[in-house]
Amino acid sequence: MIRDDAEALRTAAGLAGEFRPGASGRDARRELPRAELDRLTATGLLAITVPAEHGGADVSAVTLAEVFRLLASADASLAQIPQSHFAYVNVLRQQGSPEQQAFFFAEVLAGRRFGNAQSEAGTKHLQDIRTRLADAGDGSYLLTGVKNYSTGALFADWIPVLARAEDDLLHVAYVPADAPGLTVVDDWDGMGQRTTASGTVRLESVPVPAAHVVPHHLTFTGPQLHGAIAQLLHTAIDAGIAAGALAEAVDFVRTRSRPWFESGYESAAEDPLLIQRFGELAVRQRAADALLVAAARAVDTVWAGLDDDSAAEASIAVAAAKAYAGSAALEIADALFEVSGTRAALDSLNLHRHWRDARTHTLHDPARWKIQHIGRYVLNGTRPPRHGLL
Repeated sequence: MIRDDAEALRTAAGLAGEFRPGASGRDARRELPRAELDRLTATGLLAITVPAEHGGADVSAVTLAEVFRLLASADASLAQIPQSHFAYVNVLRQQGSPEQQAFFFAEVLAGRRFGNAQSEAGTKHLQDIRTRLADAGDGSYLLTGVKNYSTGALFADWIPVLARAEDDLLHVAYVPADAPGLTVVDDWDGMGQRTTASGTVRLESVPVPAAHVVPHHLTFTGPQLHGAIAQLLHTAIDAGIAAGALAEAVDFVRTRSRPWFESGYESAAEDPLLIQRFGELAVRQRAADALLVAAARAVDTVWAGLDDDSAAEASIAVAAAKAYAGSAALEIADALFEVSGTRAALDSLNLHRHWRDARTHTLHDPARWKIQHIGRYVLNGTRPPRHGLL
């Protein structure tokens, strides 16, 4: 059990140190990080947002974001896996009944993991959810559909499934991973975040008791932080990728790169042009970290007084941080090759994993729409819409 924010940060830093040495090899071999995820779970880190009244550490958003940034700086795939776990812990916190909270928070404290079965491929758009939760007539439901990009499902004890009931309203059904009719297929073949196992979940008349169904649609009927918290964790992953790529570039230039012959220096690290570029990249990385902290603080502040205005301010702060961190991660991961030289392109070194991870992760939702909402808010005072991506 982790008891407070300081212990959570120490634990995350220690785990990042453990996971970093093997990250490149796991990515190259597409070796799923089962042992590493079990190790992470065993520390109690996945329970740090369980409310204090239920026995959890109830850490701040600032701490949670830093936990994800630290993990992603070591292994962006491993950090991605529990993102949905925390998002669906938050769903229970917001819309779960007292009985649901008591049951599922106890599960989380006991080391049970939540996966994710949310997105669907081939639909009209992201929120065109076709998975159905049909009334079975005996106080339970039958769940039918196909989910894609189901990060964490392969490693989960419970798989939260986003579905529409017969009234077309959104619900989350928390389904045990061994439920009859549920199949998790490890068919993820993304170029980046290779070891997240973000494959397919098939649901064929899966029985779900009413006690395991949460009315997610109610989350968006008033001021909410669901989207801001979920996006904050994505922001932390991007910031972590940027930090990891910059650290690798520093190490490579110090230990392996040759100086350009025109520089007149004995080592690449003395080249003033490289020094200039590293300074620019460091500013980008520090700015991404600073915006992440500012966004997390905005979320923490809003918890004390949630209303339309404060929720909008938190969402905008997170949107700004996410848009910036994504571009910083891509620039730094690309610049790693620019500053390191030809040898850095060797496939055997696998330095391209940082760019592949950044490019794959930043496709989760488009930064251009975040910039649109920021512009509308700043210029016209238009609050951002209530959905799970802001």
